[in-house]
Amino acid sequence: MLLQRIQQQFIDSADLKYQCAQSLAPLVESAIAAVLASVTGGGKVLSCGNGASAAAAQHFAASFMGRYERERPELAAFSLSSDAAVLTGIANDFDARAVFARQVRALGQAGDVLLALSTSGNSANVVAAVEAAHERDMTVVALTGARGGRLALLLRDTDVHICVPHELPARILEVHHLVLHCICDGVDAQLLGLPDVSNPNMESAS
Repeated sequence: MLLQRIQQQFIDSADLKYQCAQSLAPLVESAIAAVLASVTGGGKVLSCGNGASAAAAQHFAASFMGRYERERPELAAFSLSSDAAVLTGIANDFDARAVFARQVRALGQAGDVLLALSTSGNSANVVAAVEAAHERDMTVVALTGARGGRLALLLRDTDVHICVPHELPARILEVHHLVLHCICDGVDAQLLGLPDVSNPNMESAS
């Protein structure tokens, strides 16, 4: 029974990604364009999320400042979920809902991108970060699930909303990780050209 359950997890994850391929790909392409326009214009990407989404935000920033699969110049990206002193200090002195928004107001500028991750779309601190990003004339790329929650109602026409049509957070997060990889790969492809897939020496980031 356990083996079958494990196999079904793989199947369910693959099925959802297959279902999303056509519907989400144009939105991912728009996200790539927004991120590329920002970083090539001297801007940066600020990423945020809670729990597993915080880890995904950190993973994206690491891939962007370091590398995804190929060597390239550093790109400016910061995870707002990383600094425990900043997070706990803001939560203690103000409100937990402000932990990302205050960082966005302090660091964000017009032309920057906020990459906001929330499987439900209802995380209060992520919602507040989006509102702060709009105050700074930033573009928002929102990764959500289900029906997008409160974030879906806040987004502007110039923002990008990538909403995974599923209710289970684990499945949504799996697609979010793929989307983040697609954004990294797409930016690299635009900056460096398509990779030489025949090159066996191409190293992947750990």
